[in-house]
Amino acid sequence: MTNPDYIIIRAEEDGVHVIGLTRGTDTKFHHSEKLDAGEVMIAQFTEHTSAMKIRGKAQIYSANGVVESGYKK
Repeated sequence: MTNPDYIIIRAEEDGVHVIGLTRGTDTKFHHSEKLDAGEVMIAQFTEHTSAMKIRGKAQIYSANGVVESGYKK
């Protein structure tokens, strides 16, 4: 990955939610997407998006490596 401001989210199950959170003194939800198994979303952090919440089984690829969400041990 060449730009650390981008992440790639690959859904491992139907119904994975990706929620964008705003910057500023009050953190608010500003965008939401729902992915089904096998779908991929490429997302970017901007001056408006400071965080993302991912709910469900997914793999998240970034400049820091790969993280799995929604997996129980």
